[in-house]
Amino acid sequence: MSNIKLDAELRTDLGKGASRRLRHEEKVPAIVYGAGKEPVSITLAQRHVMKAQEAEAFYSSIITLNVAGEAVDVLVKDMQRHAFKPRVQHIDFQRVDNTKAIHKAVPLHFLNEESAEAVKNGGKVHHLATEIEVSCLAKDLPEYIEVDVANLELGNSLHISDITLPANVTSVELAKGENHDQAVVSITTPKAVAEEAPESESDSEEVATEE
Repeated sequence: MSNIKLDAELRTDLGKGASRRLRHEEKVPAIVYGAGKEPVSITLAQRHVMKAQEAEAFYSSIITLNVAGEAVDVLVKDMQRHAFKPRVQHIDFQRVDNTKAIHKAVPLHFLNEESAEAVKNGGKVHHLATEIEVSCLAKDLPEYIEVDVANLELGNSLHISDITLPANVTSVELAKGENHDQAVVSITTPKAVAEEAPESESDSEEVATEE
């Protein structure tokens, strides 16, 4: 699990006008809610948020906010960006209850694509999913999940049920039943090769005549 930490300040000046002023001051307005507690409005430094959000883990891991000296574990539930500037406009954080399972989309990392025998034989890898939703306690939330395609044969796919999940982590989709066992990656023959035309009858007859 990631150890991303951000300092935050409590915010009492609310409203659109206040939010605009904060953004001009290079701050990001945000809100923290959930876990049976009242929502709290906060602000964060724009430069610290921009740096933190570069990491993949920012979107799929527990983040610790230092709010007025209190450590609060949260997940990013929503983040609004500026239409064309590299800036974050607002963030919704959800508090984590360490006694209850959470649902979170976790990115997939595909391993051994170039060394897979099917790829060496001309196959092409297709990522059918880039993340899967899991259920677990916050302490067990993985930063990412690895999918090894080394032994995936040409023309076949790997499904969620083929992925080895970390201990105490389950798939939200699989819990709904076998019909939700989605494919996440496949290796297929490139279309140009698959559709290569066989020798025509006229060509065969011409060769036979020449003989």
